[in-house]
Amino acid sequence: MNLSELAQELGIPLIGDASFIVDGVAALNLAETTSLCYVQDAAYLEAALHSCCGALIISPKHLSFVDKAKCKNLLLSDHPHLTFAKAVSIIHPAKVHHGIHPTAVISPCASINSTAWIGPFVVIEDHVSIGRDVQIGSHCHIGAMSQIADETKLFPRVTILHNVNIGARCRILSGAVIGSDGFGLVQEQGAWTHVPHLGRVVIGDDVDIGANTTIDRGTLADTMIMDGVKIDNLVQIAHNVVVGKHSAIAGCAGLAGSSIVGEYCLLAGGVGLAGHLKLADKVHITGMSMVTKSIQQSGVYSSGTPLDDNKHWRRNAARFKTLDSMARRLGLIERHLGFRELLED
Repeated sequence: MNLSELAQELGIPLIGDASFIVDGVAALNLAETTSLCYVQDAAYLEAALHSCCGALIISPKHLSFVDKAKCKNLLLSDHPHLTFAKAVSIIHPAKVHHGIHPTAVISPCASINSTAWIGPFVVIEDHVSIGRDVQIGSHCHIGAMSQIADETKLFPRVTILHNVNIGARCRILSGAVIGSDGFGLVQEQGAWTHVPHLGRVVIGDDVDIGANTTIDRGTLADTMIMDGVKIDNLVQIAHNVVVGKHSAIAGCAGLAGSSIVGEYCLLAGGVGLAGHLKLADKVHITGMSMVTKSIQQSGVYSSGTPLDDNKHWRRNAARFKTLDSMARRLGLIERHLGFRELLED
């Protein structure tokens, strides 16, 4: 499309040839003369201006660094990365299919909107409701009494078990399993007995769920993923977990049963949450941290020790065990010498 149309759809100003045609987006080092690129950071501006790209999204604050005599076609945005993401969806729109593939196995009790797409070898059980423009990829399984709202997309081989509610405009990537029984067990005379899980999984609108992520159903109450949550690949969310609106969870994180994550939280890769704890809103847990108690205040939290030479790490690890006794001895010395009184004065 030409830049004039693109700028109008994005709602941003254009400097340059309004009739210039862009036919794709690209990274700076792979750009062609008809490619659209973006620069979020001034450090990449020089490389962008010398790249082959035909059009560039930049921040207005970077205009002073641009040689007007040699400048490319420019689209001005206060948030170039976000604008680029929107441009991608305009220039490369997702294909929307309609209809039901003849190999799909669908219960006569299911309700499927005529605009939905049901791909090859999909299985849809009794009393399932499928909304407008829903896209169900090949080999997906939708369990009985589940509901999928408008414009949600399931990539191939997603498993949705019984009585799962999924909101509108969600994206669930391949291999995800939603609504399986959680790790609920009770012990009797040394043997484990499985506890039946009768709750649901309820997923809000605009939620992304990554490949091979699992979200377990609740035991009696529901597991709940609120609007706008983004979940990466290979994340485990246990029974009765609640994840607040617009929180993000990176790959390989694990949330134990009945943990509650507030709104606008960020759990980085490999984070672990113990069960029955609560995170306040706007909490950021850095990568590979283990959370063992509730966090009442927003902020950035970390645990663990950084990578070190093994010889140094082993020495420090041996000393970790003596930290408590060292602290106690230091406290006795401070009291004996009157250091604490001095510090308080």
